[in-house]
Amino acid sequence: MAAIKDAKRLVVKIGSALLVDRETGDLRRDWVAALAADVARIKARGTDVVLVSSGSIALGRGALKLPKGSLALEQSQAAAAVGQIRLARAYEEVLAPYGITTAQVLVTLEDSADRRRYLNSRATMETLLSLGAVPIVNENDTVATDEIRYGDNDRLAAQVAVTVGADQLVLLSDVDGFYSANPQVDPTAKRFEFVNDITPEIEAMAGDGVSGLSKGGMKTKLMAAKTAVGAGCAMAITEGSVLAPLEALENGANATWFLPTLDPHAARKRWISAMKPMGQIIIDAGAVGALERGKSLLPAGVTAIVGRFRRGDAVTIIDALGRELGQGITSYPSDEATALIGHKTTEIEQILGYPGRAALIHRDDMAI
Repeated sequence: MAAIKDAKRLVVKIGSALLVDRETGDLRRDWVAALAADVARIKARGTDVVLVSSGSIALGRGALKLPKGSLALEQSQAAAAVGQIRLARAYEEVLAPYGITTAQVLVTLEDSADRRRYLNSRATMETLLSLGAVPIVNENDTVATDEIRYGDNDRLAAQVAVTVGADQLVLLSDVDGFYSANPQVDPTAKRFEFVNDITPEIEAMAGDGVSGLSKGGMKTKLMAAKTAVGAGCAMAITEGSVLAPLEALENGANATWFLPTLDPHAARKRWISAMKPMGQIIIDAGAVGALERGKSLLPAGVTAIVGRFRRGDAVTIIDALGRELGQGITSYPSDEATALIGHKTTEIEQILGYPGRAALIHRDDMAI
């Protein structure tokens, strides 16, 4: 059974309706401060935390005195530009007293759809988490147009969870779980404690959202759940308007948990194994031994590159006898990988003209 206290890496999605007062358009500072205490407590026990936060457009709308209702694209982007500063500053101010450094990460759908951008995003987030920072992620509404948008932060949060290899995702919502029908219009609706399989029957139960600020309805939350559990990440939907909502969830607050069948590590390995390889990397016996010990593949252990591939493509790893060991996602295109054959990592910058990454294939991007 999923329990937030067991999370090793936690992603929390925060909706606009929780952050911004619907009448005044101002930030709910007491709520944000209580959330910061939640985050600090969770981080203190060794859990990595990523926040996926809506609210920039809602905050910017109030600051620019834009009318209520639908905004034109350029108005939404202007509101996001103004609101994003206020949102980032608010998180920085409430987390700083706990000695927590915050980082702003703005993304679009293109960043996960393009494998090279995905790798860059993943490397950046991994580095931030390794340094103890809390990334504050939001869609880059100042530049995103409809064709490159997630459109809601439920699905964005699920993609972030996949990107960082999170084992738990919590959607703080205006409802306390997933119901058999909309509980606001159907008094017989029943809340699910756990969902082990998102069947067509479960999907048919999803309705639309009722919040005046949030874009994501229950359908988008189910889409997020599919993405999360497919990557080995458990996902909870819980009511978030109470102060310290993560503590409330730990203490038994109503929620629905969507449960995966694999852990994030195993799910990622399966995903990598299913990718179509675009080339081959031949390695020596020393590199084979290193991979068997769970190490990354370094250029020094490579003896040949076969095929043409781009950074972020899958390649097959072959030993000197021609045996297929597995496959992985390469950190370099084929021409640069060829230039690095047999060289030490300290020589990468001299050869390529930029520092680059030490591993040709990182151990986390490899299925052996």
